[in-house]
Amino acid sequence: MTNRQSARLLVVALMALVLSACVGGVKDTGDDGFISGNGEITFIDPGKRKPAPELKGTDLDGNEISSADFAGQVLVVNLWGSWCAPCRAEAPALQKASSELADEKVQFLGLLTKDNPAPAKAFNAEFGIDYPSIDDSAGRNQAAFADSLPSVAIPTTWVIDKNGKVAARVMGELTDATLRGLVEQTKKSTS
Repeated sequence: MTNRQSARLLVVALMALVLSACVGGVKDTGDDGFISGNGEITFIDPGKRKPAPELKGTDLDGNEISSADFAGQVLVVNLWGSWCAPCRAEAPALQKASSELADEKVQFLGLLTKDNPAPAKAFNAEFGIDYPSIDDSAGRNQAAFADSLPSVAIPTTWVIDKNGKVAARVMGELTDATLRGLVEQTKKSTS
């Protein structure tokens, strides 16, 4: 084996190692072409939080919407698709929490990924989802989390504190108790 071949093998091995570290906590679900998380939770101490990206685009009805519309509130951002089984499983918990936390200055915002508005609207009707979603079919908003808490899993939920900083991320399906715990922890830790 030549030095050049050895160097190439080393580069490939290092890339594989880096890639495996980047997707820790997620699993490929097989033939359906997406990666599902395992519920891994990351919570960031207030002094170490990074600013959340401004999420913007059109909602499922074609109207412009931005995360800036909800400044000063805790924002729960959920990356989802109507075709995603874990998204279907967690939808009732998200809607319940959204309804019950609305009076506590907590806003929910969906990021629709790899999907179209028509099936997404049917999904929302089926589960009674009444909070807005941004059509993020191109993945721009999801990618904007690269500087704070990136994700490669669907679903992923981020909690953004009232100061506009990313406080937490759950990669994978979440429960009502987990979501409420993260929101409460975020509210208590944010001055």
